[in-house]
Amino acid sequence: MVSSKGGIIFLVFLTSCIQSSIAYECPEDATECETTLVIQHRLTMMHKDEKKVYPYKGKLYKYSIRDPDTASPVPTDQVMTADGWEDDRLVVVANESLPGPDIIVYSGQRLKVHIINKLASDSVTIHWHGLPQHRSQWMDGVPFVTQCPILAGQTFTYDFIAEPKGTYWYHSHTGAQRVKGLNGAFVIRERQSIMEERIMTVQGWNHHWGADMDHQKMNFGSFQNRVSQSTSDSVDGGHFSRFFLHSVLINGRGRYYSNSTTREHNGAPLSVFTVDPGTTYRFRVIHVGALYPIRVSIDSHELTIIASDGYDVKPVVAESFVINPGERYDFTMITNQTAENYWVRAETLEIGITHKTEAILHYSNGPTLEQEPTTLRRTCAAADRCLVVNCPFTTFPADTYTDCLRFDHLRSLVDNDPAPVPTSLDTFREYHLNFGFPGIKHFPSSINGRKFKSPQVSALTQPYEIDSTCDKVDCGEEKHCECTHTLDIRHNDVVQLVLTNMGIGTGWSHPVHLHGYSFYVLKMGYATYNMTTAKFISQNTDIDCRGNKSMKKSFCNDATWRNSSWLGNNVPGIELSNAPRKDTLIIPSGGYAVIRIKADNPGVWMIHCHIMLHSEDGMVMLLNNSYDRHPSPPKGFPICHGYPSQYREHYEDSIKMTPAPNVEPEITPKCPPTEEGYGMKTFWIMFTVLGLIILFLIAYILHLRKEVKTFKINRKSNYVPENIPQNASGKENPAFETVAKY
Repeated sequence: MVSSKGGIIFLVFLTSCIQSSIAYECPEDATECETTLVIQHRLTMMHKDEKKVYPYKGKLYKYSIRDPDTASPVPTDQVMTADGWEDDRLVVVANESLPGPDIIVYSGQRLKVHIINKLASDSVTIHWHGLPQHRSQWMDGVPFVTQCPILAGQTFTYDFIAEPKGTYWYHSHTGAQRVKGLNGAFVIRERQSIMEERIMTVQGWNHHWGADMDHQKMNFGSFQNRVSQSTSDSVDGGHFSRFFLHSVLINGRGRYYSNSTTREHNGAPLSVFTVDPGTTYRFRVIHVGALYPIRVSIDSHELTIIASDGYDVKPVVAESFVINPGERYDFTMITNQTAENYWVRAETLEIGITHKTEAILHYSNGPTLEQEPTTLRRTCAAADRCLVVNCPFTTFPADTYTDCLRFDHLRSLVDNDPAPVPTSLDTFREYHLNFGFPGIKHFPSSINGRKFKSPQVSALTQPYEIDSTCDKVDCGEEKHCECTHTLDIRHNDVVQLVLTNMGIGTGWSHPVHLHGYSFYVLKMGYATYNMTTAKFISQNTDIDCRGNKSMKKSFCNDATWRNSSWLGNNVPGIELSNAPRKDTLIIPSGGYAVIRIKADNPGVWMIHCHIMLHSEDGMVMLLNNSYDRHPSPPKGFPICHGYPSQYREHYEDSIKMTPAPNVEPEITPKCPPTEEGYGMKTFWIMFTVLGLIILFLIAYILHLRKEVKTFKINRKSNYVPENIPQNASGKENPAFETVAKY
């Protein structure tokens, strides 16, 4: 948080100006960086002065213009176009920019980001996706987990050290705001970085009011003309939830294809990447969307994959790669082709109706942007097969001549960063977490059958006040429940998480994101597929879902290894020496992933599916890491709670009974962790024990006072000092000390 002096300067700054949508880049030689994000509602296809605009041949024109061929266009960079849909689309954005402005800093710099919430009817928080937040746990930006929401009209300053280097992003972690537009790139560069860079965000887009509406459509169904809409399917036959797309965006721009057969579009302006010939460029690609995996390629250019989620991998040359919500992929590309304009392509992995968009790779010495590209995507053939990196399945259909390189085939570029190894079995813990929909039609999304219930307080800073823990409800192997699902992990243990996507609730792949860590990916197990059609056949047999004898009918809430010899850190085929690191990983339908961390980052860290609909519906849990080592929050850190609050009533009563002037009360006293995690039970046990101790001490003190009084009376009756004047006081009487010492 800012100092009082800094706060005054900040308030003056707020009243004097509003941060522009231009990207913020901190000087390389600075030790401290500072910027501001103003959060507001805005409308797409609206210009500040010209008001409503419409697209035509890649440009924008005022709504009243009837002959755009003879009129002057409206500047494109002053309008949030999205896919050019002319009807109003309400968005939530930072600094009037879709996506939000890039924030670029250098490794080790201290970053302060002032958030001004100008939303009239909503709170907000900002999560710094991928950052471990060492020593700044309360800056992770998750409402009711690491902080209280920033209410309408309030401000909040995120203050942390930017490390490690890599491609990250920021986004709202409140409700569905990130899908409504509140997201942006956050890049931590290495000092003395010399390679030219370009930043690219991709996402699916629709014309609804946002994922809030889509969440309800997922629960109750989506209807048109009194007919229920069916979901689209993936290449492997898996399903996509009811976030129905109209388009795809690259850096906030795309085109609405009104006719999927003829591929007619509305001519909306596209994003442009201008490059010089004969140069190597690093592209940082971020998936900021809600649901769909997107395949990225550039016509006539090979892509060399060099990093994922901020960590370098051994380079792989590919035709394209697949990126899932929350993931980041860095690739390099050499501008060694003819000086032309080339299509940059982004399309979903849907079968049948594929949603897509383009951007333009513009050679600076080539044709002007008035001439759109005419290039074609590479044709994959038996003699010239295409390689796709990060497939969420094992294979594409045989007749596509396309090979998959799954993420578990990648290797870390760094040789001195092996996965942590336990010193003994006592320091090793393994947990199976199943991401699924047990019951499908009857139960919501969950982890191990537990739908996440958000606490009403900040779990990290107000742990005593949580009263919705899972020990208070009926959870079990073949049951479903709703609670604040928490897993306690001990400090410095080697924790191995087996993330599964199995049982009755499988059928959707889940990109799982862990806060507070970048984990090591040791192994992945996939389903069995038809190698000709690429369709799903059966779930992976390494996992025993237990519960119901049939894996297809089991909730898989209490899974384990089918081969018991794999228990106790004995899983065969794991990669330890060069395991790649990530913070967001796709868990394939019917499969699993083995990931590992060393629990050395005390805090409360969320793990959840990064598909917006699934996390909103409850596919979330908390890792309560090293509870007895949680740091106290900064002075003046906000608190929040529901009303009435039994804890707050007792706390305020205790303050009235034992006032402490000029001393700030301890809001978050620490106590040893319980097996069930946080809860009021621990508080009341400790409260009762302390009360009994206090009563005992009071009784003992009264007893001692009585004994001392009796002792003095007895001594006085038996001893009278000599030569003491009758009117002498104790201070004047040297014999007073003698009496006192008896």
